[in-house]
Formats: sequence, structure tokens, C-alpha cells
Amino acid sequence: MTDTGGSAGAGGATATGARAASGGRVSRLSMRRVRALARAELTLLLRNKSALFVVLLLPVMLTFSIKSAADQADLSGTGLSLGTVVLPGAVGMVLLFAVYSTLVGVYVARREELVLKRLRTGEADDLEILGAGALPSAVIGLAQAVLLLAGGAVLLDVGAPQRPDLLVAGVVLGLVMTASLAAASAAFTRTTELAQLTPMPLMLATFAGSGIFVPLEVYPDRVAEVCRYLPMSPVMDLLRSAWTQQLSGTGTLRALAVAVAWTLLGASVVRKRFRWEPRR
Repeated sequence: MTDTGGSAGAGGATATGARAASGGRVSRLSMRRVRALARAELTLLLRNKSALFVVLLLPVMLTFSIKSAADQADLSGTGLSLGTVVLPGAVGMVLLFAVYSTLVGVYVARREELVLKRLRTGEADDLEILGAGALPSAVIGLAQAVLLLAGGAVLLDVGAPQRPDLLVAGVVLGLVMTASLAAASAAFTRTTELAQLTPMPLMLATFAGSGIFVPLEVYPDRVAEVCRYLPMSPVMDLLRSAWTQQLSGTGTLRALAVAVAWTLLGASVVRKRFRWEPRR
């Protein structure tokens, strides 16, 4: 991926100036460039054994922790079963580790290696660069989510969701939102070492209050109402309601609105604060 962007020089300065003058976009979106950059990023990901462990194995291992927590929770009167707690939680783990946490490290590492700076001197625009960087993790995360949902539905005897539209909406919004928040978190991360710590506040808040380990239906009503505005809570609500249909029409619209709002907030932070070269 390092060789993809070319070298910085007089032409790079001209391209950067043109980019600034045109609001950060110098060409139309090119799927050819996106595929080339994503392929290079996938190659780097496959060479990183620690990143592969986080992406491929950690979400699966933590799914067993969710099952243990759900076994101990009192689900009576909540309308939930073991399966409808575990399956959304498994997808949440994929989104947090395979997408969000991994992408924070990817964006920071590429910035510190001057890869992002080189790419910006070429034809690729900002959206192509960030989108291509996120694509491998997002595709792997999507594949994992599908496998965990399908396998878990069979093993836990949950059956097919009654509202597959909510399932698709939850997964897609979750992927886009976590990628957006990852780029926003990278904007505040100075080094690759700190990239292991920056994701922790969001992840801890999610573990405690977004219903991944313990569904919000178990919490007191006022606590649950506040927690529903955390980033991952609407995703969990949509995924869980695909089976339970507990969300009303208003509740569904609120979940969609909260997820979109967090996605737009992340995009706004990236637009205003994202750095394309190392912080000195």
C-alpha cells in the first residue's frame, strides 16, 4: 500500500492545493482506485498476525462470554431468550473488534507511516482513501456477522428473524457507524501505541450500557432510557427486535435516528479534525 500513492513533490503540492480549493475532492469516485487501495490494505492486514487475531478470533471467543452472562441473567418478563440475547451481542463484538478497534489502529498506523499523506498527492480523494482503508475490515466483519448469526440461530434454536429488514438495517448501520467513529477516534490518537487505548472508552461504555452482555430490558427503565442513546445501543435494539419485534414504529425510527446521528457526528469530526500526516 505504501507504493500506491506515489511521491510527494511539486505535483503533490499542486494536487493538495487543488484539493483544498475544491473542498477536499479532486475527482469523481473511482471504484477502480477503491479496489486497488482496499486490496493493498487487505494484504497488510493478512500479514499482521495480532490484527488477524483481533479480527477473526476475539469476537468469537467473547461470544462465549456473552452466553455465560446471559445464562446468569434473569430474563423472565423481558420477552427475550438466550438466543435473542447472544446473537445480537455476537454481532456487537464483531463491530467493536473487527471493525472499530481494528480501523483505529489502521488509520493511525497508515498516517504515521506517511501512507495517507502520499495517497493524498495522487488521484484518490479523501473518501476513497478512508473508505478503501475500511473496506477489508468491513467485509470481514460482515462475513463474520453472517456466519455467527446463521450458526448461532441453529445452535441456539432461534430460527429465522421475523423482521429481516431490521436485521439488515442493524448490521449495515453498525458497519458504517463503527467505521465513521473509528476514523474520528484516530483523529485524536497521536501514536500507534495509543491506538490500543483510544477505543477503550467507547468499548467500555458499550459493554456496560448498550445491551451486548446484559440486555437493557433487565435495567431499570430510567437507566435503560439513557443507555439507548449510546452509539451501539440502537444497533443492538434493531438486531434484537428482528427476532422479538419489541420495537414499536416510533422505537424503530428512534433507533435509526440515533445510529445515523452518531455516524454523522463521526463524519463531522473526521472532516474537521482528521490529520493526514504525523502529529509532531
